[in-house]
Amino acid sequence: MEQETFQIFLGAMSIIALFVFIALYFIKAGYGMFRTASWGFSINNKLAWILMEAPVFIVMAILWWHSERYHSLVPLIFFLLFQLHYFQRAFIFPLLLKGKGRMPLAIMLMGVVFNLLNGFMQGEWLFYLAPATLYTSDWLTTPQFIIGVLLFFIGMAVNWHSDYIIRHLRKPGDTRHYLPSQGMYRYVTSANYFGEIVEWAGWAMLTWSLSGLVFLWWTVANLVPRANAIWHRYKKEFGDEVGNRKRVFPFLY
Repeated sequence: MEQETFQIFLGAMSIIALFVFIALYFIKAGYGMFRTASWGFSINNKLAWILMEAPVFIVMAILWWHSERYHSLVPLIFFLLFQLHYFQRAFIFPLLLKGKGRMPLAIMLMGVVFNLLNGFMQGEWLFYLAPATLYTSDWLTTPQFIIGVLLFFIGMAVNWHSDYIIRHLRKPGDTRHYLPSQGMYRYVTSANYFGEIVEWAGWAMLTWSLSGLVFLWWTVANLVPRANAIWHRYKKEFGDEVGNRKRVFPFLY
């Protein structure tokens, strides 16, 4: 893809994310606690997560392997960081899920489409379009890379720990809802989303790329409205127990 065409692609993705951001304040994506029959046919939750997240892992691997930069150190590090997240998300996280939850097929397919586009968006820039002199070994000592990597792993740790807390709220056979209150859940009601946003903010910084920034924008557009819906759900269900906890950004929102 030519640079100009890629820039148009990034612009289109950014505009679509804006519409998604607005729409999700009015429409609750029907998975998890918001799943309803109105979303149509659904499939096993574990299978849905694997099918939804695996495509981006595969696309990134194909783009990296067929690139002339597959042997270069910095692109390899980018590749491994990205794949670390999606290996866990596609092949470990689903197997840790408890219960017999289901995900609407429509939600899964929308996730597949986005992940395919995002895998292309990240890989095309990092392995093909970025200037050959940009990501040399000197990049590893730049402030944006160092700070970005720290944010990436901090966000990943918060995300994984928050998911762990949610998975262990219920005992076997229990179907009640509980308000998570450990870890970052002391400050926000969607600590897992906060962690993921921080993680991809780190990615945008360590790659210092528009493609990374657009991915961060998509993450915000998708997760912040859902965090708002979860906060209202908890306020309705648990009332004053929610206290001063924010939705997704500690002390802010």
